[in-house]
Amino acid sequence: MNTKKKKLSFLQIWNMSFGFLGIQFGFALQGGFMSRIFQSLGAAKDEIPMLWIFAPLAGLIVQPIIGYMSDRTWHPRWGRRKPFFFVGAVLASIALIFMPYSPYLWVAVGTLLILDSSINISMEPFRALVADLLPESQRSYGFIVQTLIIGIGTWVASQLPWFLKEIGVSNETVTSQIPMNVKMAFLIGGIVFIASIIYTILTTKEYPPEDIEAFEKEKKETAGFLNGLEEIFQNIVTMPKTMAKLGVVQFFSWFAFFTMWSMATPALTEHVFNAKKPEEGTVSPDAYALADLAYNNAADLVGSAMGMYGLSSMAFALLFTFVASKININRKFVHMGSLIIGGIGFIMMQFCTDAFMLNLCFVAIGISWGSILSMPYAMLSSAIDPNKMGVFMGLFNMFIVIPQILAAIGGVNLAYTFLGDEVINTMIFAGISLCIAGLSTLLITNPNAIKYQSSSTESIA
Repeated sequence: MNTKKKKLSFLQIWNMSFGFLGIQFGFALQGGFMSRIFQSLGAAKDEIPMLWIFAPLAGLIVQPIIGYMSDRTWHPRWGRRKPFFFVGAVLASIALIFMPYSPYLWVAVGTLLILDSSINISMEPFRALVADLLPESQRSYGFIVQTLIIGIGTWVASQLPWFLKEIGVSNETVTSQIPMNVKMAFLIGGIVFIASIIYTILTTKEYPPEDIEAFEKEKKETAGFLNGLEEIFQNIVTMPKTMAKLGVVQFFSWFAFFTMWSMATPALTEHVFNAKKPEEGTVSPDAYALADLAYNNAADLVGSAMGMYGLSSMAFALLFTFVASKININRKFVHMGSLIIGGIGFIMMQFCTDAFMLNLCFVAIGISWGSILSMPYAMLSSAIDPNKMGVFMGLFNMFIVIPQILAAIGGVNLAYTFLGDEVINTMIFAGISLCIAGLSTLLITNPNAIKYQSSSTESIA
């Protein structure tokens, strides 16, 4: 890669990150409404985490491979990362549009595997692109801009089912069907996904390898599937200590957020709105219709409230950018404080009695989310070989997906039952996990990873 990178303007950084709007539409619709789809197709509450398992499994397999492949890709016209953006976007958009039309539970689970695999094909190269195109002094800023766009995508996508209901799209269903407002929301998400990725492809130019002949020579010498696997495993064994320590923080952070995505809908519809999903055959058809409508109304409100963590993560990004432009920032302590605030937000959900209080909890969680989407990647990018940025960013995803896999195969159900049988305890346990993640940031000691210089010594405009 070219080591003499020019500082980019805000518009250039915005353009290169804009595809994350679509990626986050996909993730927000998946995170906010996938469990609702599972419940509508007949899944019991305790079955839901296991039904999510294909999402982290897809990330575990796809991201390191895509990172390795994109590091070794170069085309004079299409670049290095952009071909992967496009392929992932096409597949993810198709999966999003099809998802709410799944006729059976197993079809929805299979579609989730395709959806998450496709999103990961697009997402991993976006993380690497920031480090590819920005000088060291602008990387934290680049990840913050990504966080800003992710926040916008999360909030807008999360409001879609509620907004569509408000303008007249029905959220009523018959037995084992997905409401029309959810179907339309996923359709809109698919369109936004492909459109935003195409925008980034058309407005962003990538750097060629610094020595194209050496690049092609190395690629030929290490070609082959087995060589690729060997290099990936070698990088796992020799990963920098800072990356491993950040992995501990990521483990507890993502255990908490997986718990939220998989269990927030059943937990909060039941605890906050007293609108439990009715079971087929246990009540009369008229009673089922009334109870199901109450559940769908509550699920719309929960989805809307979850959008608040996207909105507050966007506010975090803006505030961080302003403050960091004036004074030097310690990334470690910013991340620690942000995670603990989010943990408190989860724990306070047990006291929520209405949508307003629930929104406040998700505002606190959004502060954590904004930091999770930027600080670990900024710290990591300052501690790894820039020539292996793609593969290391992909491998870093292990610390995201492994906790989610453990949560899915029983970790969530096992953990929350220590606190009691009420499903709201899943959110309390998520809060405890996020607080542990915050304290784990004290493990980070690499000065290059921790520091963030102000614009008095660097330009970010």
